[in-house]
Amino acid sequence: MHILFIGYGKTSARIAKQLFEQGHQISTISHSAKTDSCATHHVQDVHQLDLGSFAPIDWVYVLLSPDQSTIDAYQQTYLDSVAPIVTALKSHPIQRLVVVSSTRVYGENAGERVDDDSAIYPNDPQGKVLHHMEQAYLAAYPEHCTIVRPSGIYGTSVVRLEKMARSMASYPNLHWSNRIHIEDLSRFMAEMIHVEHLESSYILTNNQPQLLHEVLQWFQQQMRLPLLKVESAQVTGKKLYATHMEKMGFKLEHEDCFRDYLKLMNKFDS
Repeated sequence: MHILFIGYGKTSARIAKQLFEQGHQISTISHSAKTDSCATHHVQDVHQLDLGSFAPIDWVYVLLSPDQSTIDAYQQTYLDSVAPIVTALKSHPIQRLVVVSSTRVYGENAGERVDDDSAIYPNDPQGKVLHHMEQAYLAAYPEHCTIVRPSGIYGTSVVRLEKMARSMASYPNLHWSNRIHIEDLSRFMAEMIHVEHLESSYILTNNQPQLLHEVLQWFQQQMRLPLLKVESAQVTGKKLYATHMEKMGFKLEHEDCFRDYLKLMNKFDS
């Protein structure tokens, strides 16, 4: 198959390498030049996308991310790009369009359980933009679109968590969150191509909700720092469970975040 990546970062590169090794033809679209040899790379603005000269495209992955977290950046990156992407793909025999969104579309924020059957009610402007993007792609490809919603992608660096652990003596509340290792995420997305009947959406997470202050305390223990205190018993965040992923039979290789964190800490300390 001829597979197109629209947006080509760390996750896309991992997926592309696996698919290339399976014998697929890979093309990519990004706003800066790429050099890895598993794909034919093209520099284009997705808002003016032109696929007229491309060989027929069978499968598409859309993995875009804004440079900032502002509502304007979300609007431009995620929603304003839908129409030009859909228009550019019209002349191609698309079998599947896979769009990476976020669990931010789920508005729960008091420690509730959320799974693939949960209703979507975003509670912030960015979440609403992501939901509108999902709806637009699903409307354009109702039988051939799958939305992927990862939670807390990790696996390349622990610098942010280490900085938080060093700088924080307290945490405001009990905040639930989930993680997915970048290798599990990319492996799942590569394996999707072999699944005959895909769901319309997948939460991708390790199914192990964690309290963020406990994660930071773990880092403080490793760095022999005083442990932060929790200021309030108020509960925020959500507990995520990837029920569609489990139904597909996909097995994670990285279920233990702390083991992975320790490897990353040792990697950068050595």
